[in-house]
Amino acid sequence: MSLNNENIKQQLSQKFGEHISFDESHEMLSVTVVADQSLKLIQYLFDDEQLRFRFLTDLTGIHYPENKGQELGVVYHLHNLYDRIRIRVKTFVPIEKPDVFTVTKIFLGANWMERETYDFFGINFVGHPDLRRILNADEMDYFPLRKEYTLEDPQRTDKDDEMFGR
Repeated sequence: MSLNNENIKQQLSQKFGEHISFDESHEMLSVTVVADQSLKLIQYLFDDEQLRFRFLTDLTGIHYPENKGQELGVVYHLHNLYDRIRIRVKTFVPIEKPDVFTVTKIFLGANWMERETYDFFGINFVGHPDLRRILNADEMDYFPLRKEYTLEDPQRTDKDDEMFGR
């Protein structure tokens, strides 16, 4: 039997039930999981002999300040190299307690990706072996990719639309 999005949905629904929801965009399945089940879901995707999602393509953070109680999120892109299928796993946490379990024991390559996500979004990866800033200065007391910071000085006049004929 060939692995496809419907097979994955069915198998994950049986295992995780009400803890997950699905979305599909551009033929890629997205699974949103509650934060306390995220590590179990990713471990299951890795271990299961039919699913075999054993390559972590990417891990990053997102910030949706308008989603009260779920402002910060972590997005994992996993790849099954055997069946050539990808999946996206998302989990969301409140900005007051941005704790997500680390996946470094499953994917060694997640180490630096989680450090970068912590560095820019402030997501605390519980159980990470060396969670500290990786690109920004250690003395920074904020997380620059959160949407609470403006991208540019609003007082600048050299970028007015009038200067570009708009």
